[in-house]
Amino acid sequence: MKRIFTLSAVTLIAAAGAASAMVAPSTVDINEIRSYAPNADVSLLSASEITSLVNRLHSIDSQSEKTQAVRSVFNAK
Repeated sequence: MKRIFTLSAVTLIAAAGAASAMVAPSTVDINEIRSYAPNADVSLLSASEITSLVNRLHSIDSQSEKTQAVRSVFNAK
């Protein structure tokens, strides 16, 4: 019986994590990316790529490094 409850709990946690990962990026995130590459077509990026890029931007201090990080993503496309 304990195994059933444990497996149910693990399944619910995994489902909740997957559902929260599928949230569409906000306009704030898109505008932040556009602030570093104004002419870039953000629609080319998937939601996970936008989330990853925004997380990376928040971990970088230098404005020039942020600009380079954004441009490198679009240059790879």
